[in-house]
Amino acid sequence: MKNNFKFYCLLHAALVIFALTSVASKFASGADFLSVRFICFYGLVILGLGIYAVLWQQIIKHLPLITAYANKAVTVIWGLIFGYFIFGEKITIRKLIGAVIIIAGVYLIVTADAMDEQSGNIPEENKSLSEKKEESMQEDRS
Repeated sequence: MKNNFKFYCLLHAALVIFALTSVASKFASGADFLSVRFICFYGLVILGLGIYAVLWQQIIKHLPLITAYANKAVTVIWGLIFGYFIFGEKITIRKLIGAVIIIAGVYLIVTADAMDEQSGNIPEENKSLSEKKEESMQEDRS
């Protein structure tokens, strides 16, 4: 897990970019269709999604897919934060409870991966591409 810390940071940076595309999309939705404002915000959406796609491809090379996908749930929390600070949306107790459940779920999945890694008991399907490559290279050396 320590080896993957930079990829977890990169994952969360990519998820912030992904969440910000929703902010730009909401601003675009408030503009007249094909107006300069609409095109600028929609252009930011496309740019952000392009950056996110490239980062996502690099991340899933190094992290198990289930871990990466579980972390995508964090975008709901970013949505709450951006909605509150940028659009003045209310954060209710039910939304906070939902956010806590999401964080708990992500924590459980990430710590389960860490426990599997420590025990050396990682199922083949949960290994990242980089782990599979490394094992293959070690087998070739033998």
